[in-house]
This record gives sequence, C-alpha cells and structure tokens, in this order.
Amino acid sequence: MNKNKKIHFEVSERKVLLRGFDVLFVLLSLYLVGHFFEMQYIESSVGTYYYMLLLAFYISIIGSVFEMYDLQVASNQFKVLRSTILTASTAVLLYLLTPVFSAELPKNRFQIVVFYLTILFALLLWRTFYVNFLASNRFVQNVLLVCDQEQVEQLILDLEKSDPHYRVVAYVNSVRNNNDFAEYSYVQQVWIDDLVSFVNENKLFEIVVASQNTEDITADLYLQLLHLLESGTTIREYVQVYEDKTQRIPLQFITKDFYKFFPFNRSNNNQLYLLQVRALEITISLIGLCVGVLLIPVILLGNALGNRGKLFYTQERVGKNGNIFQILKFRTMVANAESQGAVFSGGSDCRVTPFGKFMRKTRMDEFPQFVNILKGEMAVIGPRPERPFFVKEISQLMPFYETRHVIKPGLTGWAQVNFSYGESIEDSLIKLQYDLYYIKHRSIFLDLNITIKTFSTILFYRGQ
Repeated sequence: MNKNKKIHFEVSERKVLLRGFDVLFVLLSLYLVGHFFEMQYIESSVGTYYYMLLLAFYISIIGSVFEMYDLQVASNQFKVLRSTILTASTAVLLYLLTPVFSAELPKNRFQIVVFYLTILFALLLWRTFYVNFLASNRFVQNVLLVCDQEQVEQLILDLEKSDPHYRVVAYVNSVRNNNDFAEYSYVQQVWIDDLVSFVNENKLFEIVVASQNTEDITADLYLQLLHLLESGTTIREYVQVYEDKTQRIPLQFITKDFYKFFPFNRSNNNQLYLLQVRALEITISLIGLCVGVLLIPVILLGNALGNRGKLFYTQERVGKNGNIFQILKFRTMVANAESQGAVFSGGSDCRVTPFGKFMRKTRMDEFPQFVNILKGEMAVIGPRPERPFFVKEISQLMPFYETRHVIKPGLTGWAQVNFSYGESIEDSLIKLQYDLYYIKHRSIFLDLNITIKTFSTILFYRGQ
C-alpha cells in the first residue's frame, strides 16, 4: 500500500488547528504568568471554568471577525501581525467590559496590562511558529491532475489561488488519442504508462480527475487509476475538490448534470429553519433601523455636503421567484447617474460621490433595506438582488443565473463577503458560483460564517 509519510492538513483541519492552538497557547501562557508572578486576576481568569470558557469564546469569535482563520492571512506574516493585534485588543476589551460574566477587575490595574500583553505575545508566538514552520513547503499538499491538456492552466490557478498549501505538481492528459506532449513551466506532464511509478516516487497527497466526459478516459488510464485506488491512493473528482477549496459551485463542470444539485439544500424547505431565520431577521431589522435612525443626522449632513440631492432612492430589483420589488437605499451617486442607460457599478465608478463611496465602504447605504426585510421582500442573508435589465442580459449568457431566485435576496451574502465588485459579466459568473454554493449548503452555521465575514468586510473597509 502506498503510505504517504508527509504531513498534510486539510483546509478544515488547518482551521481547527489554528483555532485550537490559539486558545491553548493563550490559556497556558496566562496560567504560567499568573502562577509564577502570583497575579490573582490572571489566575482567576484561567482557574475558573466559566471565566476560561468566556475568554476562549471571545478569542475564537473575534479571531474569526479579524480573519485569523483565513488560510491566506494565516500564511502571511504581516497580515497575521495586524489580525493578532486587533484580535487580542478587542477580545481583552470585551472581556473587561463584561465583569458580571468575567473575573472581577483587580485593584492593581497593572495586572490588566500584563493580562493583555500575555494574550498578545502568546498569540504572536504561536502564529509566528505556524507561519515559519507549519505553513512551510514541508506541509504542502502535492497532487496530480487528470484533465484535458487545454484545461491545465485554469484548473490549477483556480485551486491554488484558494488554498496556498494545495499544489498541483503534475498532470496526465486524459483526452483520447491525444499523444501531444506539452511542457508547462509550472507543472510537468506525466505519461499514462508512468503514472503509477510517478505517484509512488513522489508520495502525492491525492489524484484529482477533472475530465468532463468520462468517455475520454482510456482503458489504460482507467486501469492505472484503479490500481492506484486499490493501493491506497486517494482519488477525487475535480468538482468535489473545487467546491471544498473555493467554496463555489464550478458551473463549467456541471452543465449536463445540474439536476444533481436540486433541490439544493433541505434547509430551503425546512419550516423550522425558515421560522428561526425569519424571527432573527425581524429582530436584526428592528435593531438595524434603530441604528440607522441614530445615524440619520450624520448621513443628512454628509448628503447635504457631499451628495447634494435626495437622501433616499428606490430601484426595481428581482426577488424570490422572479418577483419585482422596490429596493430602498441611501443615495450614493450623482443625480441622473443613469441618464445614458444602465451600466454595472464598479469600484472606481465616477458616478459615486465621495460621501457615497464612504457609505458604500461602511455599508451605511444599506440600512434602509431593513424595511425591505421587514416587508418580507428580502432576507438578511442571501444572493444580492439584481436589476431586471441585468438579470435578463446575464440569463441569456448563463443558463443557471435565475436559479439564485429560488430563495429571497439578501442584505449580505456569501458572494458579497468573498468577492468584491461585479463590474462585468465574468464577475457575475463568479458571484453566481458563490450564490449557488450558499443555496446548496445553506445552514445556520454558514449564515453565522457570513455574518462574521460581513463584520470583517465593514471593519476592513471593503464594502461595495
């Protein structure tokens, strides 16, 4: 049996590792500092069960908000430093501001400083170790791709861009009767007859089969793959790997088999789930409208100085089941912005006013949409509603675009927290892949993930 001695971590395993050791390093460091320096406040924080759990909860949740568990961030020393400082500072502040649930504040305030510095340096020490050792090449997942020669470059870019530890080192041309040999600077081609020996010599993590037409796989290639499977080599379908790594649906690979994805997720018809979501939506909307009312004086002043026009505007959008509704927003563009017709709005759109750009980045312009949510036209989380003109145009090019209308559009969504502007048809395709992933995997946990990522989007000023 082919035994792979190289250490590997799946994406989920790496995130569990990061989250678990963040908490472990912090609690262990606090225990040692509190014990050896006889600081009662620190000892109490890790010596009392529920105080310790609260601190661990704050570190884990705040870490998620500041992208501590994003693998791209976790592998970058500068980004890790920024996220660690923000996480430690915010978590300690929250812990101090909940004295009823956390340890009683000490009379000697110096212990608070030591408490904060211990958490900060514990996280920095562990994350520096991770960046320089666990995120090194020793732990890279080397894989082999079975695909059409013409697909190699795009398939590799899609996978490696999503996971920095997942590396395609070679490929096998799966097209029948194609004996062409092409050398790429970033990956080598392996002959079918050499496949078994190559896998055994290089101790690959897995083989990914990306052939859209199974008839293209020759009998020789099939036998080679079967032999490797029997010897213990992991072989997975590209669609499954792509979905796991990118958290998008690869529409280009499921054109003929799209029926397999219906009815997507049972949560879409689960009345208990929908009832819970609706109750949360009403609660969040009422809170959001209250916050919006408090912000009205600031927005009125900014609108008068920077926008110079009406405060609100409405626009037709396509909702659930293709129904048209009027979305309500704070105005962010100049007057008569579409006098020459409807166009996509991009990050450098000259029609957006300076104050409008600020509102978009901070998502302040979205507050009036809580009214749409209360009316039942929108949800808090779901695909962003698009205009009828663009829906018609995009649907003619993307047969599955209107599939996103099987659920209510949302104030925020999986596409919004993972992708920036939809400035073109190509961008709309990427956002559609994210939207369909959400529809397929919709759950309370994914909703919570999107909520946390939305806070990250606002805090890091990435709004649209």
